[in-house]
Amino acid sequence: MAAPELRTRRLLLRGWRDSDREPFAALNSDPEVMEHFPATLTRDQSDAFVERVANQFDETGWGLWAVEVVDDSEPVSGFVGYVGLWSADHIEPRIVEVGWRLSRESWGRGYAPEAASEALRFGFEVACLDEIVSFTVPQNLKSRRVMEKIGLRRRTERDFAHPKVDPVAHPHLVAHVLYSVTRSEWEVDRAG
Repeated sequence: MAAPELRTRRLLLRGWRDSDREPFAALNSDPEVMEHFPATLTRDQSDAFVERVANQFDETGWGLWAVEVVDDSEPVSGFVGYVGLWSADHIEPRIVEVGWRLSRESWGRGYAPEAASEALRFGFEVACLDEIVSFTVPQNLKSRRVMEKIGLRRRTERDFAHPKVDPVAHPHLVAHVLYSVTRSEWEVDRAG
């Protein structure tokens, strides 16, 4: 199944193209972009990630969209990373995460909350999900601000130790904070 295209005021959320692979590998190899992950990715690891993303759309009808800036008045243009929905079964059964990874050059322009808000809309209105979560390490204040901007609420009782992070090699990346929004909370927020 091809990824459905979504549009916002400045952005196009679309399926991945072969031409996205090189800039995606570049952002995955940027230590600043990957600061809150255990390691940067090699080109092969980055390409394998793109393949997994394509499979997610085939399996569920949703996934991580490639994000392209299409507003000519913006200082950044073209592919800037991804935003979308991803299965987080490794954290809790049957939960879906909204997530993003954007190039450093595109930071601070509001692209993450703009695209993530559209991913939430798709998740609730089209995919009929009951809840969408997001999580990160406590020190990732930029992502936490995005979570709050798009209406996710901090759920301290659901904070966790990430099962895929080696506590010996990366002790500062084990603890994760969890935010979420239910469909009914999202509907109330949109109506208000």
